[in-house]
Amino acid sequence: MESALVSAATGSLKPVREKLATLLGDEYKRFKGVRREIRSLTHELAAMETFLLKMSEVDDPDSQDIDWMNKVRDLSYDMEDAIDDFMQSIRDNDEKPDGFIERIKNSLGKLGKMKARRRIGDEIQDLKKQIIEVGKRNARYKSREAFSKTMNATVDPRVLAMFEHASKLVGIDEPKFEIIELLTLGEDVRAPVQQQQPNIVSIVGSGGMGKTSLAKQVYQDLKGQYECHAFISVSRNPDMINIFRTILTELVAKKYDGDTEVGSIPQLISKITDFLADKRYFVVVDDIWDVDTWDIIKRAFPTTTSSSSIITTTRMKNVARSCSLFNGYVYNISPLNMVHSRQLLHRRIFKSDEDCPSYLKNVSDEILKKCAGLPLAIIAISGLLANTEKTEDQWNKVKDSIGRALERNASVKGMMKILSLSYYDLPPYLKTCLLYMSIYLEDNTIEKEGLIRRWIAERFIIRKGRYTAYELGERCFNELLNRGLIQPGEINQYGTVKSCRVHGTILDFIISKSIEENFITLLGVPILKIGNQSIVVRRLWLQGVEEGNSTALTTGLVLSRVRSLTMVRGILEIPSLEEFRHVRVLDLMDCSKLEDRHVETIVRLFHLRYLNLRGTRISKLPEQIGRLGCLEILDLRHTCLEELPASVINLRKLSNLLVDCNVKFPDGIAKMQALEMLEEVSVSIQPCDFLWSLGQLKNLRNLELDLESDTKDTDKSVVAEERNKAIVSSLCKLGIQDIRSLTICEGSSLLQEPLCLPTLEKLITRNSAIPHVPTWVSCLRNLQHLRIQVLVVKQDDLCILGALPSLLILHLIDVTKSNEKLRISGEVGFQFLRIFIYDAFLQPTDLMFGAGSMPKLEKLVLQCLRTVEADCLDFGIENLPCLNTVKVGGDYITLLKP
Repeated sequence: MESALVSAATGSLKPVREKLATLLGDEYKRFKGVRREIRSLTHELAAMETFLLKMSEVDDPDSQDIDWMNKVRDLSYDMEDAIDDFMQSIRDNDEKPDGFIERIKNSLGKLGKMKARRRIGDEIQDLKKQIIEVGKRNARYKSREAFSKTMNATVDPRVLAMFEHASKLVGIDEPKFEIIELLTLGEDVRAPVQQQQPNIVSIVGSGGMGKTSLAKQVYQDLKGQYECHAFISVSRNPDMINIFRTILTELVAKKYDGDTEVGSIPQLISKITDFLADKRYFVVVDDIWDVDTWDIIKRAFPTTTSSSSIITTTRMKNVARSCSLFNGYVYNISPLNMVHSRQLLHRRIFKSDEDCPSYLKNVSDEILKKCAGLPLAIIAISGLLANTEKTEDQWNKVKDSIGRALERNASVKGMMKILSLSYYDLPPYLKTCLLYMSIYLEDNTIEKEGLIRRWIAERFIIRKGRYTAYELGERCFNELLNRGLIQPGEINQYGTVKSCRVHGTILDFIISKSIEENFITLLGVPILKIGNQSIVVRRLWLQGVEEGNSTALTTGLVLSRVRSLTMVRGILEIPSLEEFRHVRVLDLMDCSKLEDRHVETIVRLFHLRYLNLRGTRISKLPEQIGRLGCLEILDLRHTCLEELPASVINLRKLSNLLVDCNVKFPDGIAKMQALEMLEEVSVSIQPCDFLWSLGQLKNLRNLELDLESDTKDTDKSVVAEERNKAIVSSLCKLGIQDIRSLTICEGSSLLQEPLCLPTLEKLITRNSAIPHVPTWVSCLRNLQHLRIQVLVVKQDDLCILGALPSLLILHLIDVTKSNEKLRISGEVGFQFLRIFIYDAFLQPTDLMFGAGSMPKLEKLVLQCLRTVEADCLDFGIENLPCLNTVKVGGDYITLLKP
């Protein structure tokens, strides 16, 4: 991910440097007058980029640094706009003339080139002067590294949580009891001392959930029951030697400092291990940030010792899983419920003998909803309310501005510190991806696919090696989920997270950071400004624009430099798009007031990469849309569109084309070689040339086809046969290229053709029942996810599916009643299957799991099963060693780990 182009930290410095290098190439060698200036400028920009990356890791830089960084980023955006404009003018003038009028235009174009050369020369000179001026204003950027990491040392507020008296904590009794119970589940009092193992519970949750407080309370309650004990905090950048010295000091009750002979990590680990070898101990390892750190620390704790206990806390789910692999459990800490949230808020605002006044109860509950049970958020907001006049009007103001005033109020610095720790731990590309989520409304469900496409269009993520940009975007999304900075929304039956949301407190934090860095500009009710917002807008988010109010809302702002424009639902007036001539991302999703006339000028937005018209009333695209040579993502789903313009095939950089199944494509799709995702293609209404040409798309990775017959087709047999031949031919060509995901709707006949798709990783069929599993399926050596509908599932079908070596998810739909009892055993296969969904669609059937069957299966869903009764799971479930979740009909049964 190091090659991501645009970031919140460095702006457009990387793409500017790459484009300046392009101007030094042979294509632009006629611009001799500026080549020397370009080389000099490139070296200066490289040094600045390095410094900005280092400063992005500094928590709370001073105001002078912030001002300087913002100026450099602004300059980088302006430089990219200037270079892009120049390159576009050269491309326009380089078009081959055709006819007398065109030759006249070409002659004028040569004059235009001469002007372009002078213009780019002047702009390069001017930009270099600005860069030098900014550099002189902050000459420190070449020598700051020596002390940047030691700035702003403050007390970690989590340390204070360790000393909070138990009587002041709310909602802790139940989770404390649950953890104590888990610590005793693994104890086997009958086993010899040397065979007993330590019990481990890993508490996992996002920052501010109270993990440290909970662990501390369990520690205080239980430590007296053990021969020795220790409580140590690890933190983001652990000093391992100091950590082991602390463990040794607490366990042995003797101080070990740097002057002792046990100074190295191996020596300290050996000393601790020897000391604990025959003792019953209790250790809490708080705030672990990565698996590697835990892998080192755990070596100090003997695995064959009397029933000892270890508690770990972490924000990272993968760390929690790693900690609990050895005789352990993962405990997901829950937010406070409303009752406990009220207790915490009221205890910190009112005196012990004073209840919340009745006129403040409703507004306090609204405030608590925003805090979503996050203890640290409630504590921080209570500090704000404690210094606010206790009137409903004043508390409503606090409610409406929670987080918008975070940086102005010292009482919430503790919470900001917690969030800052998580934020500054992110690599630059993840910081950028997280900050970008500030464009979404609070409590909004954020669709994963749409979010990733926007990241791609903004150049936060680019394609690398054999991985598409989208696949790398999924990795970023999953990493943010793992770090607890975003929360999963919809999770489908296959365990895939389809959407997410951002906790309100975290959203407030990233909004403040985004505005501070002029990364996002938010306009419209109820968004409030934080501090001094730049008048030069880079990424604009508009909400609630009323008729006649769009001009007033943007008065005083420079919109010609906007790179990203988002208008959310509720827009009553669509501002003119002509003034956004440098826009790269245009998202008009669900703007009900958007009409065809509003998008006529889109063809002049030459830098546009992303266009989302989903959920609008658009019925026609401009005929000249093919002029948008930079367009990469086009979403036209849920519109009134029925046909794409012929010029769409000129969109040579388009990688994602998303339409409804009733949209007709023009001939010539083979020219669109950049296409990676194409959905949803209705085969019956497409010209045959289009269907034959599909197979020539060498970069296509994701294809969705609808083969439902067209009722308007007057010559069904001949045309249908020709189309069927075309689509089979194209699929087989795609199969030997690199297609990875194929969805087929209403395609029963197609699935019975001899297809060849060896690169396929995901095959989904809908309304496409077939008599049996086709033999060509056995050739899908890379298939990981299969959803297939079979009229009557037989043992032979299971043998074909079980032999697929890479299959992880199988959704098997048995459409009619099976006449035989189905048996799955080790001989059938399914050696790596993780999820099995068996849906006996109309009739129940018999299914039995034998010894050795599905050894890796974790989730089993049985929609209809004859042998399953209300109180019986006797169908060989004991032969599934890794199974932890069973769903029978509509009921989930979670199997506890023994």
